[in-house]
Amino acid sequence: QVQLVESGGGLVQPGGSLRLSCAASGFIFSNYGMYWYRQAPGKERELVARISSAGGITTYGDSVKGRFTISRDNAKNMVYLQMNSLKPEDTAVYYCRVVFGGSLDFWGQGTQVTVSS
Repeated sequence: QVQLVESGGGLVQPGGSLRLSCAASGFIFSNYGMYWYRQAPGKERELVARISSAGGITTYGDSVKGRFTISRDNAKNMVYLQMNSLKPEDTAVYYCRVVFGGSLDFWGQGTQVTVSS
């Protein structure tokens, strides 16, 4: 069965860095683009970053451009989100997502990121 397991979240001070990981299984990972989303308390879930199946095309939400980097390792079935220059407004639960086509998609359980002094 499809599984997406996020890790790497935690508490970090403003200006700090974290690297999130998402381990994928149960599907042909290299065939699909991958996504990172986040949801802060009281807010809608928003797209943070997307990476194409081969990793050559990346897109980012406006609020994270220049600070976050998405990458993937198809040999390890992993997708990563390197987050630098973190701000308190980056505090959220971060989710990994795969879209198989049409309305068929799958989400991980999320990992909490808290940016606070």
